[in-house]
Amino acid sequence: MSGPTSHAFLWRYSWPDYIEAAVRVGKPRRAQDLLHSLAASAEAAGRTAPLALLQRARALLSPDSAAGALYERALALHAQDRQPFDEARTRLVYGEWLRRNRRRAEARTQLQAAMEAFDQLGATPWAARAATEMRATGLSLPDRSQAADPLAVLTSQELQVVRLAATGASNREIGARLFLSPRTVASHLYKAFPKLGVASRAELARLELA
Repeated sequence: MSGPTSHAFLWRYSWPDYIEAAVRVGKPRRAQDLLHSLAASAEAAGRTAPLALLQRARALLSPDSAAGALYERALALHAQDRQPFDEARTRLVYGEWLRRNRRRAEARTQLQAAMEAFDQLGATPWAARAATEMRATGLSLPDRSQAADPLAVLTSQELQVVRLAATGASNREIGARLFLSPRTVASHLYKAFPKLGVASRAELARLELA
């Protein structure tokens, strides 16, 4: 992704992913400015789905004393406007947080729900991550590390789009190659990312897409 000017929609959509990535690599300070931007955007929109992502992002960056309530608030918002993939991701990070805080029974409830949702969506890498967390709570589950190739769950057009996106081609360039509108290209990427377990165009380059 080249930046917020040329890909404004995808950039805004990626803010929660960048915040989570910063936390996971141990650099939460890098996410603070993005959190402010996400808050301004979500609150200006006033819609339930973006507000749920905002609460999840705040929970990721909050101390343990506040995080649990923020995760619960995010799930309450998800319940008002069902976005299955986003809700499953909230349950996943909430379950991870619960496990780290030794609340294993509660963690399993969230992780099980996340894993089942990812399975239904065909988001194989995300389901595998949830299964790994489930095993970390002490449950015995089949190893999903050899799960079917996630490329198999892409439509032929999604596969064409992600292969071109992985080369650095813009939505407009991909559209010109495939005779699609840039908006349609963005839609295909939006659907393909969760199936591949990635959150940004940059991550596509690390996948075997041949």
